Amino acid sequence: MREKETFLQISYRQSLTNETFIHALIVLANIDKDLADVLDKFGTPPMWEREAGFPTLLRIILEQQVSLAAAKAVFTRLCNVIQPLTPETFVTLDDLQLKGIGFSRQKMLYCRELANAILRDRLDLAQLETMDDMTIRTELKRIKGIGDWTVDIYLLMALQRPDVFPKGDLGVIIALQKLKGLPTRPTPTEIDAIAQQWRPWRAVATRILWHYYLSDVTAKTKLKNVVNS
Repeated sequence: MREKETFLQISYRQSLTNETFIHALIVLANIDKDLADVLDKFGTPPMWEREAGFPTLLRIILEQQVSLAAAKAVFTRLCNVIQPLTPETFVTLDDLQLKGIGFSRQKMLYCRELANAILRDRLDLAQLETMDDMTIRTELKRIKGIGDWTVDIYLLMALQRPDVFPKGDLGVIIALQKLKGLPTRPTPTEIDAIAQQWRPWRAVATRILWHYYLSDVTAKTKLKNVVNS
């Protein structure tokens, strides 16, 4: 037990590597048949990595409660307007410019809050990388517009932490419901209970669930196109 606890304490500050990712997939397949079936059917999931820093965190804010495609389109237009994308360059854009790029009024506020927090030394994204997950969560949630889902995705994709689990992510919720044969979408409490067995590799389990969700949707779309052709 002491060895496991020591490993958990260390892993919370470490990033996934290709080696630990493959190891985690094997561990998860051995303890959860449903996850093993996903890997057998759809193969190894992507790592889904993003570079840590302001642009990535801003992009995740744009992805809140909208489709990834819509958020990507806005982010791409933003990057076409200002290069490099930094807190300093972002705050030079006025409301009219941001609206033209595709920002809602709420997202304007949230992204400016983030930029200003960095510019006023209330947030140091580089320093976050040395902190444990809980401290990072506390620091980021001080910024208006950043909640648990945004923190989860940043920890999972940018910092590559191994045991982050975005229980509020719609893709994860839908994948869990289908994979576990649940009659209704699971509640956060039910999701937490299911995910406990995956510790300390819940971030890898998340990637398997995303892989299942995206592969299942793609397969259904292809089938629909065949039927309608």
